[in-house]
Amino acid sequence: MENQFIISQSPHIHSGDSIRKNMYGVLVALLPSFLVSIWFFGLGALIVTGVSVVSCLLCEYLIQRFLLKKEPTIRDGSAILTGVLLAFCLPSNLPVWIIVLGAIVAIGVGKMSFGGLGNNPFNPALVGRVFLLISFPVRMTLWPRPMTWNTAYMDAETAATPLATLKGHSIALPDLTDMLLGNMGGSLGEASVIALLIGLAYLLIRKIITWHIPVSILLTVFVFTDILHWVDPATCLSPVVHLCTGGLLLGAVFMATDYVTSPMTVPGMWVYGAGIGIITVLIRVFGSYPEGVSFAILIMNAFTPLINTYVKPKRYGGIKK
Repeated sequence: MENQFIISQSPHIHSGDSIRKNMYGVLVALLPSFLVSIWFFGLGALIVTGVSVVSCLLCEYLIQRFLLKKEPTIRDGSAILTGVLLAFCLPSNLPVWIIVLGAIVAIGVGKMSFGGLGNNPFNPALVGRVFLLISFPVRMTLWPRPMTWNTAYMDAETAATPLATLKGHSIALPDLTDMLLGNMGGSLGEASVIALLIGLAYLLIRKIITWHIPVSILLTVFVFTDILHWVDPATCLSPVVHLCTGGLLLGAVFMATDYVTSPMTVPGMWVYGAGIGIITVLIRVFGSYPEGVSFAILIMNAFTPLINTYVKPKRYGGIKK
């Protein structure tokens, strides 16, 4: 009688999900984009991703082991995922010390300072990315040209991204085929639309995420940019260019859908995704940065508790007012 196991009343449902299973599931979904980044950016993609992942793992281990005095949880896959997502937001020629600094901010400030996994209000990888973008704007906007394997890691020829045309750079836009395949300048994970869509399909099939947040973001961006492009084509690129370039797909599929920092209800997800889409377009078209996805997601991360409070379903058995 000493080892009684008391449980709540039925029904009892167990989905079979776990943190480890879902984290590694997302990593599998990122594999096509990683392979494409290696194809287009070569050694630089391997160095940036490897340094970012190792730095995130080491930072989380040291903080948990020596500062928090608790058992390290680096095997759950969350630190690896943060490292990969941070790397996917970076150019393939970024110096190692800057990558390490970004990983320290992502894990130390964006995650562990709030208590670790499940307590962070902001996406850790985006915290690291935005910190680097603000601190090193020149280095963070030097995008190597793809297919330059014969150049050294730090010596790749750079070029502006398609979204830079909004900010006064005179460059020719890549055709639709290049945008779909990823044959254009940009960060590691934002290049290939096809690779990102394969990852999205995998996440939906495995039911790791739902479709509501990605669709609400992409639909909002499409409608908003279509209106602006119709009003003034010289100021706003076509919706297709906005959807297929920059970090929009990467952010919509792999970052905005983070369990901890996104709303819990379907109506809340629609509000959250629409907010990200609107802010992204406003920054891209009217702001000083050519890209606004990172800022948009972090801003809406801050609104997630408010959305969860005011956008929620009626209680079971409650009286409809």
